[in-house]
Amino acid sequence: MTTRQSTKPLSSRTVETMKPGDKHLSDKGENRGLRVSCGQSGVKTFFYRYKSPVTGKLTQIKIGHFPETSLADARKQLENLRTLRRNGQCPAMIKKEADKEAKIESMNAANATFTVNNLIELYLSQYIEDRKAPNGKLIPGARKKKGQAETRRTLCKDATEKLGCLPASRVTRKDVVGLVMQIVERGANVQAGNVLRELSSAYEFAIGMGKFSDEFANPAVLAKASLRQARVKLTSQQGRRVLSDDEIAAFLRWLPRSGFTQAQKNILRFTLWTGCRTGELCNASWRDFDLAKGIFHIRESKTGVERHVQIPRQAIVFLEELKREQGEYPFAAGRTKRPMPQKQLSEQAWRLRRDGKMLDIGHWSPHDLRRTVRTGLSRLQCPNAVAEAVLGHSRRGIEGTYDLHSYNSECREWLQRWADHMDDLLKSSSDKLLGHRQR
Repeated sequence: MTTRQSTKPLSSRTVETMKPGDKHLSDKGENRGLRVSCGQSGVKTFFYRYKSPVTGKLTQIKIGHFPETSLADARKQLENLRTLRRNGQCPAMIKKEADKEAKIESMNAANATFTVNNLIELYLSQYIEDRKAPNGKLIPGARKKKGQAETRRTLCKDATEKLGCLPASRVTRKDVVGLVMQIVERGANVQAGNVLRELSSAYEFAIGMGKFSDEFANPAVLAKASLRQARVKLTSQQGRRVLSDDEIAAFLRWLPRSGFTQAQKNILRFTLWTGCRTGELCNASWRDFDLAKGIFHIRESKTGVERHVQIPRQAIVFLEELKREQGEYPFAAGRTKRPMPQKQLSEQAWRLRRDGKMLDIGHWSPHDLRRTVRTGLSRLQCPNAVAEAVLGHSRRGIEGTYDLHSYNSECREWLQRWADHMDDLLKSSSDKLLGHRQR
């Protein structure tokens, strides 16, 4: 519509009768510079249009909406704005700075209640884990089910324990470095790296969601740079620890009376029988075992391929006795009766070593038992292809392309030989101890 022009000062009636599209009606006389426009939605807005004494450019600042702001009120505010301009100040620039400060204050107030616990829960529930849309449709998370559980465990175990109650905006680089070094000091370098990586991602997600001011710097990213400069290693050393035959015998004698929980003892014992990963056992349920056929069905392995582990006779007898005592999960945690988090094995081994209750042999970890099985099979002259199949390693290259044999019967034969060998080691060790006592 055409802009209406008038040589008379504005009146309340003139403003009231404006229609959508009537723009830029200007006040006259002593109120020069006051303008009012009516948008397409019918909202009428007062502005002060002037030449900025700071930039020298035409500028305008909103005064208010009619009728909440009356024409008389708009003229009063106009005079205040003019006074600022006459004093060499730009009202629009002053308002912009005031709005910025108010936004920062509002964000600081909100950040004071937005803790690290809130930050982590936001990251997990709105990004990592599956969630429901308002229409009820399931939105897949960024990780698979196992990864979702592992990410939650990684963050909720260490990060929330040390930093959880702190306002997320006040966490410093030093705080994060302290958290990481606390984990490193207990020998869990890989876990320390995982916590740092996930905490950094959680902050990045929250920054993207507008939870922090534009000036906020991710403290986990700053900590990562500091740790790199200090050459702190957050990855695992390539494992080379293998228990000798004498150490295996000593371990088997010590394990029943060790400080591990009963479920942890069972997992370690079964790992030595089969070479399974401890994580595969932690997540196992009875439906995965066919004791009549002597098979453990691993549905989700580390390599992403399901496989069938052949179980030696000694392990079958062990499982048959265990089944009479346990519920749905053969290696369930004693208190929860649910699958045991794999990390508890390493943590308990660390505590036993810290408290001087560990078996008096060279430093070992639960995963070293799997390597011990593989090396022990080689000592017994087990063919390499069979020993690799026992551990479920994927064959690479041409061999992996053309040799699709499962080696199930061969694995059964050699795992039985291995179990018998461990029985012989334990018997020989017991005979030696008895002989020493008799002398």
